[in-house]
Amino acid sequence: MAAGRRLGRGFGWLWAAYAASTFGTWVAFDAFALVAILVLHAGPAEVSLLAAAGPAVGALAAVPFGPWVEFRRKRPVMVAMDLLRCAALLSVPAAYALDRLGLVQLLVVAVVVGAADIAFTAAAGACLKALVRPDDLVVASGRLESTTWTATLLGPPLGGALTGLLGPVAVVLANAAGYLLSALGVRTIGGAEPRPARPVRPPGSAVVRRSAEVSAGWRYILADPVLRPLFVHTVLVNALILAVSPVLAVLMLGELGFAPWQYGLAFALPCAGGLIGSRLAGRLVDRFGARRVLRTAGTLRVCWPLALAFTGPGTGGLVLVLLVQSGMLLCIGVFNPVYAALRLRRVPADRTARTLAAWSVTGKAAVAALTALWGLLAGLTGPRPAIAAAGLLLLATPLLLPTATAPDDHPEPARS
Repeated sequence: MAAGRRLGRGFGWLWAAYAASTFGTWVAFDAFALVAILVLHAGPAEVSLLAAAGPAVGALAAVPFGPWVEFRRKRPVMVAMDLLRCAALLSVPAAYALDRLGLVQLLVVAVVVGAADIAFTAAAGACLKALVRPDDLVVASGRLESTTWTATLLGPPLGGALTGLLGPVAVVLANAAGYLLSALGVRTIGGAEPRPARPVRPPGSAVVRRSAEVSAGWRYILADPVLRPLFVHTVLVNALILAVSPVLAVLMLGELGFAPWQYGLAFALPCAGGLIGSRLAGRLVDRFGARRVLRTAGTLRVCWPLALAFTGPGTGGLVLVLLVQSGMLLCIGVFNPVYAALRLRRVPADRTARTLAAWSVTGKAAVAALTALWGLLAGLTGPRPAIAAAGLLLLATPLLLPTATAPDDHPEPARS
């Protein structure tokens, strides 16, 4: 069975490192917003700026990281990014203890952590590709995905309890500790990791060569007949789903009068669907093939959000949100490991970090842009029409799923 495959000691340590950092991140879910509100007494505009600007500027700052990561050993990069994130986060409780904490520092830390996240993700994808055989990538990605959903399910309630006991700065410490444990886990993987060879540089100025290296990830994605539609599909779907989240919060907590604990329940409980889906992904691929699972799960996951526009008050409305979110996350849990494995198989080793960095930068920028746009749309039309508009757009996104080549194919050779 797929679920019982042994993937080796190296993957075990990588998985442990991923679990430590992911649980730390979800324990600290919305920690900066809580610190800004409860400690710095910030208003809605300041909290919104902190939530949107940090990831957006972090993504912009991470654009050059692709080639920087590509031509270095991946595990030292991962350790460095973990330690950088840990140090940045530790500056928050340190400044708080000295009574010097301010919104500017929170914004700077958010930018540093966001940029380091992208660099770490790019290096981790390349590391996973080196540690696991191509046939095991779906299983490995499924285990990482299941860890994400477990952390998403358990982390925010634990973080809320910790915040209630010790204050919001305590969860920032927990997040920093997660990155420190992640660095130790990556450091323990062991084994030799060869230094990637830098290709012969083409003639031209340093600026031209640097620009070519930075854009290589996007150029490879857009030239590949499978990655190109998958890239547009995943970026658009993720951005539309996340853009609706603040609008849904306004609808539920404002117009419909749900209590905060009910909104939290509607967010946390459906994550069990994502956990179940991620555990099923390997078995479904073994039985039906990656191509069929990718297209089926990719289609089904976008059929749910439109129903959120019909959310009503009371128990019926809460049940509707729980069912819709659970069904959507179940399908997402199946889709994500299959798509992640396909992406790693399609990209040659000497392009992996740049391609993953380009993907992450675009995804984060798209989320920031559509979140702002949907906030404006909801202000003009109200929450329900904005949610319905996103749901209708999502229904068209399966047309972007790749059809030209089966996901099971081997990667294409590197291109100059």
